[in-house]
Amino acid sequence: MGTSADTSVAINNQFGIDELDIVRLDHHSFKEAKSILYQAYLNQPTFQYLLGHGKPGYDQRVRATLRELMELHFSRGQDVIGITVNELLVAVAFIGSPNVRLRLTDQISWRMRMTLTAGLSCTRRYIDFYEQISELHPTDYHHELPLIGVHPKYQSQGVGTALLKAVEQICAENHKSTGISLDTGSARCADYYCSLGYERVGEIQIGPVTETVLFKPIRKLVRQ
Repeated sequence: MGTSADTSVAINNQFGIDELDIVRLDHHSFKEAKSILYQAYLNQPTFQYLLGHGKPGYDQRVRATLRELMELHFSRGQDVIGITVNELLVAVAFIGSPNVRLRLTDQISWRMRMTLTAGLSCTRRYIDFYEQISELHPTDYHHELPLIGVHPKYQSQGVGTALLKAVEQICAENHKSTGISLDTGSARCADYYCSLGYERVGEIQIGPVTETVLFKPIRKLVRQ
């Protein structure tokens, strides 16, 4: 696994985890990171609608979509961080820099690969979703969090909160950034983000799913 340890974070030890290591990830961690994201997104309502849950090959379409999104992120040299427990990667976050916007509609090679792996209809649906969500994200200089996931075994143990705090510390280092933007199709996740200081800024309806866009202003970010 290609990582470099940044710091250690102590969390609630009632779950048997005393210390977590925050690490920066590179492309060598691709397989492990994709596995975590796959487990995190497989049952998410947004992915289920966009990628045709219930139709044959759904799990392969999820894997293909995550792979192409991750490849695009890594190819732009953007930050990826993770959390390890006893050197085991258990959570990852892909951080979108204010200086780099992926703009999926302009990524011709990405669209071609997506069409070949996830199918034309799913690719069109995903791009349409992306365009609608992009209109709700702040237009100023800010960070985005396009992909984030915690291994199911380590959920509800403080790992996600520790990961988000690490993300905030990285984003707060850029004094020009106005904050962090993200979105979710889970009402439970939206409430969780709000409990951490994120604010709801808009919603879109995609099929039966309500996707909520949230933003955490720079003044609320955790600093070292």
